[in-house]
Amino acid sequence: MTNSDFNGKSTVEEIRQRFDADVERFCDLATGQSATMDAPLAMELITRAAVAASAPIRRVLDIGCGAGNNTILLRRHAAAPFACDLVDLSLPMLTRAETRLRTCDVGRIRLLQGDFRTIELAPEGYDVILAAAVLHHLRDDADWEAAFRKIHTLTAPGGSVWITDLIAHETEAVRQLMWRRYEEYLVGMGGEAYKNRVTDHIAREDSPRPVTWQLELLRRVGFGQVELIHKNGCFAAFGAVKR
Repeated sequence: MTNSDFNGKSTVEEIRQRFDADVERFCDLATGQSATMDAPLAMELITRAAVAASAPIRRVLDIGCGAGNNTILLRRHAAAPFACDLVDLSLPMLTRAETRLRTCDVGRIRLLQGDFRTIELAPEGYDVILAAAVLHHLRDDADWEAAFRKIHTLTAPGGSVWITDLIAHETEAVRQLMWRRYEEYLVGMGGEAYKNRVTDHIAREDSPRPVTWQLELLRRVGFGQVELIHKNGCFAAFGAVKR
């Protein structure tokens, strides 16, 4: 897919503005990402998997950290405090995440506002990288591959990356089935108007890829082991370990 396939999608600045105005909704571990099916379970699984796969955890990078939910959960499961670098487009999100993490006995907290793709970060600098509900904003194949290669470069030997995200499907009939199921879920959560609002955001902002494609890409950029730990409809939780 080329950049011309994404004409009309939201810019990085437009995405930042939307999240600047929606901070408090993301501060509840149970309901903060209600538009995502199985969000609490997915966050629990990726943070537990990170602890199981990459001990000890000394340095963490949270890409698109939002209000800090995933790093908060990771600290609950980790054996000891760790330093964390929080990256997000939204300064209000970063500020809220820092406030919440200060109560969680983490180590050094560093806030980095901006686009993960262009921020200077230390090669092999992180034992765990978290990327929750953020990579679906990537666009063409080159953008995805560059982002995954950067994640691999930043991961320390023995470290791991864990992702939860909206996904696409390889088979059109399956895509339609899963999308109908997701729309039914959204109607059940908040009615027809809520469904329309969420699907409109997805149409304007997101360009997800199949989880199968992403797992293959993780291997291609150099990760030795990949894991699919949960999938429900249009959402998946998965990761990879660098050996």
